[in-house]
Amino acid sequence: MGFDFNHFVELIPDINTAFMQTLYMITISLSVAVVIGLPVGILLYVTDKGLFWESKTVQTILGFVVNLVRSIPFIILLVALMPLTELLVKTTIGPLAASVSLSVAAIPFFARIVETALREIDKGVIEAAIAAGATPWMIIKDVLLLEARSGIISGVTLTLISLIGFSAMAGTVGGGGIGDLAIRYGYYRYDNTIMFATVLILIILVQVIQLAGDFIAKVVDKR
Repeated sequence: MGFDFNHFVELIPDINTAFMQTLYMITISLSVAVVIGLPVGILLYVTDKGLFWESKTVQTILGFVVNLVRSIPFIILLVALMPLTELLVKTTIGPLAASVSLSVAAIPFFARIVETALREIDKGVIEAAIAAGATPWMIIKDVLLLEARSGIISGVTLTLISLIGFSAMAGTVGGGGIGDLAIRYGYYRYDNTIMFATVLILIILVQVIQLAGDFIAKVVDKR
């Protein structure tokens, strides 16, 4: 069966609900990723050799944890975190429950992006700030974050797009959203109309986010 426009119109309420669930999931997850992942990424950078908070212990432990979480496929992480999800939100299904696993997956992903963005900063700028008597907090706030803001915004964009893909995967275990709709209607019921519609929505959403992210990154890039 091909695309049926009348059938698509009938499914608009379901598609709208699924779309809003997807936005809900990725908004929560991105917020958590930025709030936790940003300081983790900064720590990964400033505790490296030759920097003002050099600490091999912190670098090793933090790096190991970040790499460990990143090495686990998301679908496995989704299942493995069900006990934690149950503890935190009292359920293992629905958008809020899926947000727990999405957040855990996004934190190390974004942290590494932040670290990479910070490594692109000329160390001479940091050395000049230290020579001028700047405190570590001042260096982080007024030098590192300022110099790397374009790369960090690009990282937020990349993280958000990755979360959209992960959120679709969460639909396989009842996470709700576009992925759940595609699985229930498109896969189990062989409904090509809903499959085409969900794929098109995801493509448009990703393109809009990418264009917006690229534009903002260019605006704030002072180089």
